[in-house]
Parts: sequence; structure tokens; C-alpha cells
Amino acid sequence: MILIAMGVSGCGKSLIGEMLAERLKCAFTDGDAFHSAANKEKMHKGIPLTDDDRWPWLRTIRAAIEEKQGAKETAVFTCSSLKRSYRDILRAGDRDVTFVFLHGTQELLQKRLSERKGHFFDPSLLQSQLDTLEPPGADEAIEADIAMTPDQIVEKVLKEVKER
Repeated sequence: MILIAMGVSGCGKSLIGEMLAERLKCAFTDGDAFHSAANKEKMHKGIPLTDDDRWPWLRTIRAAIEEKQGAKETAVFTCSSLKRSYRDILRAGDRDVTFVFLHGTQELLQKRLSERKGHFFDPSLLQSQLDTLEPPGADEAIEADIAMTPDQIVEKVLKEVKER
């Protein structure tokens, strides 16, 4: 089983991903680690990424997913996965990949970003991510409102994973 915590910056992908991996006793991989230096530099400067910037990044994450599957390992990844076409690359028609869509109000997201220290993402890019976001349907992802506590989110996700 592969879980991908998804959503715009500031939604808690890394925290929830780490907590899920801990509970599932499996590997955790932050999708940001697969960004090229050029992508990180653009985001640091407040320049939104284009689809052309994202395609190689998404294919690299998919390759990492396939590595875990080849080893028959459960794993948790994070990736913003803002568009369905991005999720299609990551999923590649694979029923073993489940997205966890973390969403919240713009106000809460902005508050979290303003409090975050040492991250390459320029908080001014939040609006461009929200504009790009194609929220997944219930058929495509487990949804969790980030107004819940992290523990509540993890419990909800694990319950829904068991029901699938």
C-alpha cells in the first residue's frame, strides 16, 4: 500500500505523512526532496512552478513509488498533487496508491505558512497553488479537514484505509 498526503503548502502533508508512516511502521518520503535545485530556487523567489517544471519531479516520485512496490513495502509519500493529471502520473492506474487530501481554509493555511521557518516555499505562492488546485473527488482520495487535530486526521485516514 502506498499513501500520498496531498494538498497545498501549509496543509500539514509532512506532519501527517510522518505520523501515518509511524503508525503503519513503514517508510516516509517527503516529495519535496525530489524537487530539482532549480525548482526550489524558483519557489524560494516566489515564482510559481509550471507543468514543465513539475513533470520530471512527478516522474521521479512515481519511480520511487515503484521501487517501494517492487520491494513489496508499504510507504507514505507527500506531494502537493494539485491537479488530477499530476495524480494520474503518481498513480499510473495503480489501485495500490491512495491519496490523502488535506484541505483547509485559506486563512488557516496562510497562518500556518506565516509561522513556518526555514522552508524554501515562499508563502506568497499559496494563492497560485489554490488557483491550480483541482480538488480530488471522494473516488480519488480520502479527505481530511486540517482544522482537526493531527491525531484526529491520522485516525480518520487509517479508518478509511481499512474500509477501502
